[in-house]
Amino acid sequence: MSNEIFGPVAPVIPFDDEAQVVRWANSTDWGLVGYVFTQDVDRAFRMHEQIEVGMLGVNTGLVSNPAAPFGGIKESVLGREGGRTGIDEFLELRYLALPRRSGE
Repeated sequence: MSNEIFGPVAPVIPFDDEAQVVRWANSTDWGLVGYVFTQDVDRAFRMHEQIEVGMLGVNTGLVSNPAAPFGGIKESVLGREGGRTGIDEFLELRYLALPRRSGE
């Protein structure tokens, strides 16, 4: 449960305490994507707020979407790609300050 695995692997651990699940999920150095399967929409939002991942899938194994930024946190991916947010990673912001001309 502490390695970032790129493959069709689905670790499943039964639990009684939601807070313990959040601690388990956040106890890794990785944070690309997480998944929550629940019928409780309030739990889905709580997990989104508490689990330290760049993307969270709720009741789906597919989180990629061309319109959404793709990326993680912690040791999983620096920056974002995709979507309007992702384009910022490819741009250089520049600023120009010009003084006012006298008399204006």
